[in-house]
Amino acid sequence: MEYALVCRPGEGATLRLDYRAFAYAGKFVVGAPGKSVIRTPDGGPAAPDWTPDEPLPETVDPDAFDEDVIAAVSFSPDRTDPDCCRLRYVTVHAARRGEGIGPRLIDGTVADLADAGFDRVKIAVNNPFAYEACHKCGFAYTGERTGLAELELERPAATPARADPERYREGMTAFRETDGELSRAERRFVAERAERGPPG
Repeated sequence: MEYALVCRPGEGATLRLDYRAFAYAGKFVVGAPGKSVIRTPDGGPAAPDWTPDEPLPETVDPDAFDEDVIAAVSFSPDRTDPDCCRLRYVTVHAARRGEGIGPRLIDGTVADLADAGFDRVKIAVNNPFAYEACHKCGFAYTGERTGLAELELERPAATPARADPERYREGMTAFRETDGELSRAERRFVAERAERGPPG
């Protein structure tokens, strides 16, 4: 796997991701945000043995997809703070989730944003797994919410945020309040991580 900066905000590059494998696939055909990816080093498919649950419509050309993309993130400057950049959408191929690819992608992107001169990076997450992954990448819960079920995390671009165990637990347990439809696995994950505290 290799990390690549596809484009900076405003450069207009797009990605064609298979919507059956990637959440938010439609967000990556928009040219305005910046984009970074983790891709296969040889240009081969991200998950050669993966079989989608549904066929593509006849009007969709399967060869149009960027099949070497394993994970992607889009980002753009904060609308109210030019020193801050927001990670907008992070997505990992359905067959490659749980391999630690999302944090690797975020780490590479944050390093590029620091090099580009941003002071801070923010992200809003809507599930406890993303919350944990972002903490592993040096983000910390701000105590703010950007939407009904989204918690805002932030970090300095150049260094990880200082871990605050109580703030971490506050954010993790907030998922019990923001989404009454947590799965059994999510409820167990929240309980375990709230007791343990932030990742090392």
